[in-house]
Amino acid sequence: MHTETTPAAGVMRRQWLVPALLALLALIWLVPLGGRSLLHTDEGRYATLSLNILLSGDWITPRLNGLLYFEKPALQYWIGATAFLLLGINEFTARLWPGLAGLLTVFAIGFTGWRLWGAQAGIRALAIAAGTTWIIANSHFLTLDAGLGLFLTLVLCAMLLAERTGISARTQRNWVWCAWASMAGAVLSKGLVGVVIPCGVLVIVCLWQRDAGLLRRMRWLSGTLIFLAIAAPWFVLVSLRNPAFAEFFFIHEHFARYLTNVHQREGAWWYYLPLLLIGLLPWTSGLPWLLLRRPAAQPSRQHEALRLLLAWAGFVFIFFSISHSKLPSYILPMFPALALLLTERLRHVASATALRWHLAFPALLWMAALVLSPQLQRLMSPGVEPQAVAQLALGLQVGAVVFLAGAGLAWWWLGQQRLTAALVVVAFAHLVAVLVAMQSYDSYGQAKSAARLSKVLRPLISADTPVFAVQDYDQTLPFYLGRNVILVNYVNEFEFGEKQEPQRWIPTLDAFVPRWQALPKAAAYMPLATLQKLQERGLPMRVVFEDRTRAVVVKP
Repeated sequence: MHTETTPAAGVMRRQWLVPALLALLALIWLVPLGGRSLLHTDEGRYATLSLNILLSGDWITPRLNGLLYFEKPALQYWIGATAFLLLGINEFTARLWPGLAGLLTVFAIGFTGWRLWGAQAGIRALAIAAGTTWIIANSHFLTLDAGLGLFLTLVLCAMLLAERTGISARTQRNWVWCAWASMAGAVLSKGLVGVVIPCGVLVIVCLWQRDAGLLRRMRWLSGTLIFLAIAAPWFVLVSLRNPAFAEFFFIHEHFARYLTNVHQREGAWWYYLPLLLIGLLPWTSGLPWLLLRRPAAQPSRQHEALRLLLAWAGFVFIFFSISHSKLPSYILPMFPALALLLTERLRHVASATALRWHLAFPALLWMAALVLSPQLQRLMSPGVEPQAVAQLALGLQVGAVVFLAGAGLAWWWLGQQRLTAALVVVAFAHLVAVLVAMQSYDSYGQAKSAARLSKVLRPLISADTPVFAVQDYDQTLPFYLGRNVILVNYVNEFEFGEKQEPQRWIPTLDAFVPRWQALPKAAAYMPLATLQKLQERGLPMRVVFEDRTRAVVVKP
């Protein structure tokens, strides 16, 4: 096993260094959360769900834009509403939970690496996780996946820590209970997948080892009680208040989503392969290490931990690959396992210098971004503002320079046998580079956000002015207006809520026209094609905002 030179090891043992490293990581990780407008659709949807809880005071029945919405459990909505209540309603608080969840995921991976293989491995695991593209990206975008990823990571880490040799029965029991509690958090974050993944992995590991000992040590009675005490109350309460919840949530949103094309999110069997290769950057070239044979001298519990990690990563990848509903973020829970597997492999590197060539792959990609970014305008669809493209290009260029500078320093440190320091600098350089690139997307993303148009509309309406979304709907519109809008001739994911409460929407354009004409004051959001139709009908309206796809009108 490779041991770093004394100077590097001494630096890493300085008492102030690790706290400083964690504080710097937290600062870099959290500060950019409020630097971009929320985007349609996911970010607007989940921000609006939290906002509806805060505005309505109903913490049991989720509503999206005022309509019943039972696609996912309520934990993230509660956390988002609490953040809005305590810190105000803005982009930072809207993304705060995914950001914190991602950061805590990184910390959990570092802590687990430390407890399994020592302090040096803990720092390396932390660095690998903090620099992993898919963990960074999903933590700085408002969806449910970062929260689910955190709780599943806690399940994985607790199972690993419970299986260590030399721990007391009490410590083993506490880690198992932590796994059960985290599983409940995963279920409250996104549903039954929070149970399916851990249970599927347990079965695979036991079959692989031809030993059911891991299953027997899970303390099923007490663990199940902990799980139910945390997860069950909300499901019971929401079902009592809404009899249609159980069928829609469990059948339509789980089994139908997974087994059929009802959500129209199908993809090829290899859909997640390029996402895995991109998402693991800058560590992608380490993937072949996972296929290498482990030293025969490793203790049996060490082999069990590695099998658990491999089974976890493999199960997540295969489980979602065969699903009929695919989204890029679904495979996020496999990356913590990959980070720990790569950390374990690095313990057997004979020479840090031999790792220099691994910098080539991410360096070449960032170099390509640097060289090709001036040509971005040619790749964009017609009509995109040149300023937005220029800002995106500049972000890619700055990100590329940051990473290439970090890669150069890491190259030198690897030559000095300072492996841990090299990993840390690569991780921080890639983290900063990705965040800079994400921030530069904001101007381009304005076409997918209601932030700009809401600034125009809000001074023109009062609290009692009806606002309509006609034949289209931007998920960020209620968030930026701070109020719900009335849907007109728009269904999509609101089908369930509209059927349950038909009085809350207007099903046809013909029904909307007399409603608009009868109102003394009103406002409406619509696509340009709808605007033309209504103008041809002679509806009294004044255009106050228009871009290349949509318009906002007011009356009078």
